[in-house]
Amino acid sequence: MTREWTEITVVGEDDTGLIAEVTSFLFERNANIVDLDQAVRDGTFRMTMEIDTSEMVTTQLKFQEDLEDLCDGFGVDVQVRFPSDCENQSIAVLVTKESHCLEALLEAWNSGELDADIEVVIGNHDDLQPLAAQYDVPFHDIGDEKGAPNEEELLDLLTDYDIDLIALARYIRILSPEIVFRYESRIINVHPSLLPAFPGAAAYRQALEEGARIAGVSAHYVTTDLDQGPIITQRSFNVPSDATEADLKRLGQPLEAEALLEAIKLHLDEELSVQFGRTELENPGETDTQLGAPQELNRLIPDQPVDGFDAVAGDETDETATADD
Repeated sequence: MTREWTEITVVGEDDTGLIAEVTSFLFERNANIVDLDQAVRDGTFRMTMEIDTSEMVTTQLKFQEDLEDLCDGFGVDVQVRFPSDCENQSIAVLVTKESHCLEALLEAWNSGELDADIEVVIGNHDDLQPLAAQYDVPFHDIGDEKGAPNEEELLDLLTDYDIDLIALARYIRILSPEIVFRYESRIINVHPSLLPAFPGAAAYRQALEEGARIAGVSAHYVTTDLDQGPIITQRSFNVPSDATEADLKRLGQPLEAEALLEAIKLHLDEELSVQFGRTELENPGETDTQLGAPQELNRLIPDQPVDGFDAVAGDETDETATADD
């Protein structure tokens, strides 16, 4: 994917004067701001900028070093990604112990189905290192003996591999705002429920405990709100009357892999836009992608009765009818 603009992301504690100093820094080097966005969440400040550096009066290396020095003075971290003419985006896959989603992504990449390069697999346990090795993909274990991840190491790896997209392939850890802010709109997770129902841990168990007749999975963009980011794809299945949690996992895991892979493809192909927290297809008439349930389901949905319409003629009823009618 070609990146036209230089991307700058600043993350840390909010400090008066930071924005003014950064914008002055850019002006002095003839770097033009194309877009700027800022937010503060849970005490963490984030500023993202798109910059035209095509006519800047310094080298890329000097620009980055000087900007890092400036941000060090404010106690904040900065990430700079200069324009790229690479054909494929780079993906980091984060995992814990479940293999099904990672295996689907690696196989799609190996077969050429995935138009991107899986550069690295990062886990908070080392259980899936052999699977990554089968595809000659580097694996890094960043977890301690209890699986608590070292996020500083994670950030360093994401930077070292110049990652464009992070795929959470059943990574059973919550990413900190520092990670999410740095890779906003570039992290895709798969969750084993039809969000917004049953967020958080043990979603299949929650579905059983609440007596759900239909369960499912959702792939979504990650935000700082747990399992509440914009939904991209969903898949569903019926819950058998005598199902156990293990049964739901067996039914749901293939759909988890499918939904995650479909969502990643849409992102890589730039088929998605996010408006008011909802994802939309850029060209809905030009793709056969499955965002939700199969189209065959629509034929099973009855079209009558519908409020405000005559059941036989399909004409609108008298608008003067009272609410009690």
